[in-house]
Amino acid sequence: MTEHLKSLVRTIPDFPEPGIMFRDVTTLFADPAGMAGSIRGMADHAGAFPKFDCVAGIEARGFILGAALAIELGVGFVPLRKKGKLPGATLHEDYALEYGTDTLEVHQDAINEGDRVLLIDDLIATGGTALAAHRLVTRAGGIVPAAFFVIDLPELGGAAKLRAAGLEVRVLMDFDGA
Repeated sequence: MTEHLKSLVRTIPDFPEPGIMFRDVTTLFADPAGMAGSIRGMADHAGAFPKFDCVAGIEARGFILGAALAIELGVGFVPLRKKGKLPGATLHEDYALEYGTDTLEVHQDAINEGDRVLLIDDLIATGGTALAAHRLVTRAGGIVPAAFFVIDLPELGGAAKLRAAGLEVRVLMDFDGA
C-alpha cells in the first residue's frame, strides 16, 4: 500500500526555489483510495498508543488530514493556525524559518490541561514548524506523545529533532532529497 500511496505524490522540481524537490500531496488527497489509505494508515499507527483526546493539525494541509483522522479516531480536532486567523483569545509560538520567522496560534481554551494531543501535518522537513506546534500545545496544557506525517524528508533531520524532543514520530512514506 505504501508504494501505491507514494506513487500518488507529485514531485515538482525547483519549487519554491531552484534545487528543491517539492512533494505535492494534493494529488494524493484527490485520489479517494489514496486519501482513505493515508487516513487508515495513520489510524493504524494511533492504535499503538493510549487513546488521544484530540488531534491538532498544523496549518494548512494538517487541517485536511487532522480533521479526517479525528473523525476516524472519534476525537475532537484543534487547528493550529498562522498568526491573526483565530477570533478568540490565543496563545502563540514564534519559530524560525529559513528566511525569517512565523507564528502559530491556538485558542486558549482549545486544549484542556492534561489532554493527550496527536500532532499531524502532511510533511516533516527541518522540523521547525512541528517543534513550534509541540511547544504551543504543551504551553496550552496538552501532552504530546506523538506526531504523525504522511511524508518525511529524512535528510533534513526534522523527525530526528522531534524524537530528540521526546515525541514518537510516525510517517507513511519518505522521500530522498530536499
